[in-house]
Amino acid sequence: MDDSTRNRLMADVARYYSTKIAEHGVQPRGVDWNGEESQVLRFVQLARIIDRPDGFSINDLGCGYGALYAFLSVRHKTFQYTGCDISEAMISAARRRYGTCGNARFILSSIPPEAADYTVASGVFNVRLHYSGNQWLEYVLHMLDLLDRASCCGFAFNCLTSYSDAEKMRKDLYYADPCMVFDLCKRRYSRNVALLHDYGLYEFTVLVRKSP
Repeated sequence: MDDSTRNRLMADVARYYSTKIAEHGVQPRGVDWNGEESQVLRFVQLARIIDRPDGFSINDLGCGYGALYAFLSVRHKTFQYTGCDISEAMISAARRRYGTCGNARFILSSIPPEAADYTVASGVFNVRLHYSGNQWLEYVLHMLDLLDRASCCGFAFNCLTSYSDAEKMRKDLYYADPCMVFDLCKRRYSRNVALLHDYGLYEFTVLVRKSP
């Protein structure tokens, strides 16, 4: 995928999410999730990449209005958080909610400004809109390389699963093959990869741990 196509894709996705938060406000539906319970369940899976109680740094790619920051703040005393999103509306909402928190910053960007101990991405691979499956896969592969470069200790992400019920699958969403994604991460990024597909949602989470 050339840069112009990728930039157009990201602009379309940014508009999609800006529309969602305008319609639903600062709540899970505003970032295109069904509700708070499933959102927290996703965060629990992603947070399994964190293998220390405190004193870590984390990039949140596709941070939305900063819900993951709130989740982590309840569970950890000291950490540095950087949220990145391509939707200006999302970043504005996040800054209004958490902009005064000394350990958090929110940046309008698709790329974290520097590497952190961990990088996580929740939902960024789901909404492919009118783009073909091949085009979206190219975008996913590009973003996985970015997650890898932005992480010193490991990264985590989730995808809708190709094992979803066929009658419930939407044409504008991307459903990834978990076996393919696991194999890719195992061969390309680390020997230490976990595939989580047992938490009751039509998705899976991948944890990629890097060697010290």
